[in-house]
Amino acid sequence: MEPQRSGEGTLTHVIETLLDKGLVINADIMVSVAGVELLGIRIRAALASFETAARYGLEFPAGTDRGTLAWKEATEEKEACPECGKRVPVEELLNDSCPWCGWKSARALAANSSGAEGARTRISPPDDASGDSGGPEDSQIQAEE
Repeated sequence: MEPQRSGEGTLTHVIETLLDKGLVINADIMVSVAGVELLGIRIRAALASFETAARYGLEFPAGTDRGTLAWKEATEEKEACPECGKRVPVEELLNDSCPWCGWKSARALAANSSGAEGARTRISPPDDASGDSGGPEDSQIQAEE
């Protein structure tokens, strides 16, 4: 048996988990002598990605521009791809496919199969029903939509 290294203990995995899940530190430190409080320190710290912070409602500094494209992408609802596990916007994952691995949902597969059937062309006879066809130039090609 040879030793194997799992990816769960690496620094990259730890940082990715911290940013994905977030870390909040609340600490109250008080120094008192004979019942008299001499020093009081409150520490509030949060370590998270913008997406995680926005999801949990953490406050951002005043003046944060929330109208940017990056902010909209961070606050967009995302879901983990069942195939590769990467986070993808829900609408894109359900209606199209995963941009990382190409996985397609049942809804996307159904839409693609119905779209392929609807895009077939058919040859129909001309509108005049005289019965005698002057050849293929008299027929009309129509696309179903």
